[in-house]
Amino acid sequence: MLMKNKLIYDLKKEACEVLSSKEECYAYAQDALNQKQIKSIPDAVVFVKDAEEVQRIVKTARKYKTPVICRGAGTNVVGACTVQHGGIILNFSKMNKIISINPENMTATVQPGVVLGDLQKEAEKLGLFYPPDPSNLSVSTVGGSIAQNSGGAKSFKYGTTKDYVLDLKVVTAKGEFLKTGSNTIKNSTGYNLTSIFTGSEGTLGIIVEAVLKLIPKPESKKVLTAYFDSVKNSVKAVNAIIEHRIFPASIDFMDKNAIQTVEKFYPANLLTDKEALLLIEIDGFECSMDYQEKVIKDILKSCSAVEIRSSHNDEEYEKILTARRSSMASCAKLKPNVTTDDVIVPRENLDKLVSGINSVCKKYSLDVCMIGHVGDGSVHPQIPIDYNDEDEYNRYKLAKSEIYDLTAKLGGILSGEHGIGAEKRAHIHKVVNAAALDYMRQIKKTLDPDNILNPYKIF
Repeated sequence: MLMKNKLIYDLKKEACEVLSSKEECYAYAQDALNQKQIKSIPDAVVFVKDAEEVQRIVKTARKYKTPVICRGAGTNVVGACTVQHGGIILNFSKMNKIISINPENMTATVQPGVVLGDLQKEAEKLGLFYPPDPSNLSVSTVGGSIAQNSGGAKSFKYGTTKDYVLDLKVVTAKGEFLKTGSNTIKNSTGYNLTSIFTGSEGTLGIIVEAVLKLIPKPESKKVLTAYFDSVKNSVKAVNAIIEHRIFPASIDFMDKNAIQTVEKFYPANLLTDKEALLLIEIDGFECSMDYQEKVIKDILKSCSAVEIRSSHNDEEYEKILTARRSSMASCAKLKPNVTTDDVIVPRENLDKLVSGINSVCKKYSLDVCMIGHVGDGSVHPQIPIDYNDEDEYNRYKLAKSEIYDLTAKLGGILSGEHGIGAEKRAHIHKVVNAAALDYMRQIKKTLDPDNILNPYKIF
């Protein structure tokens, strides 16, 4: 207790806003994983205001060998910003400035607390576009999305966060400032340190500024909805679209349970009697839209789509995409808790993954709402459960392990965009071999010798 009091005293000398009471810190013991039991609460929560303050806090943490855990919006679902054995939560909500957007270089320089949706809106005012598009972009922050290498629906055409990070300013575990890249589109000068920190979940360094690549904003966009009487036909349609070398901005999937659950929560005139729905977003030059739409509709009809609709204006477009983004919130209406995952396999095994997950959930008598960015092979099984029902919770844990086993068998990986955090670390060995894990641990030890940066995450 004496050591903790000294820590709090020193933190309050180095930072303007520090929370340290048990009640205040308890609110930051959870993230969107909503774990069954809170094992530990932070010793303190610091609302950092600039990079220099972050640097001072890290040096203080190193002095006391105290963990430092970064937190943006807390929307990750793998326990990546929970504390395992106390420590300091760095809250970046006040480092939320878009420092600059350069139309000539097509780059944005931002602080980690910038909300992705806000960045997209500001870029679009200048005719530019930041494509990473996680479902929670209205609250998700740049720092969190880089830490987890977030993806989203548009990953199929445009890639994930890692494809848009040009340079990072990082505070190391020793409290040093490190610049990882450059303000140029190409960089083949030495090791790619930017990639090492992108997706590292705050375990190697603390991002305090980022330079992001922007691209020209598409001139036009619309979304098609295609319904099927079987999940198999919907997956067949996805493969057919890709085989015809048509590249929509996104191809998302919802099964019947997901359609019905979303329609109750956010009515969007979805057809609730169909077994599967594909949401296909197309974009590009206005002159190309009719052609893209016609080709895709012809493919969908050849794959037994029973009904196809198109958005006719921005209002219809936003309504459909909002319905899709509402899937997890909708699922939370079914039971007190909801879990989600982001397993991903090579597209050739997509139908086996979808049918396999359904079989596993049926085996353990669990409900599942299946959605996913199926254009890139990513599936999100959302399972509503009651953590207070011990039997149901144990069945869920068994089902999750079997879903990971199935994913590994199909040549996939455990996370396409959510990360590993504390939730999946016990399963990472199923898809990453021992030699690779050993090198990851060596990188961690080299960059964080005292193991104070978000410890006990990933492995």
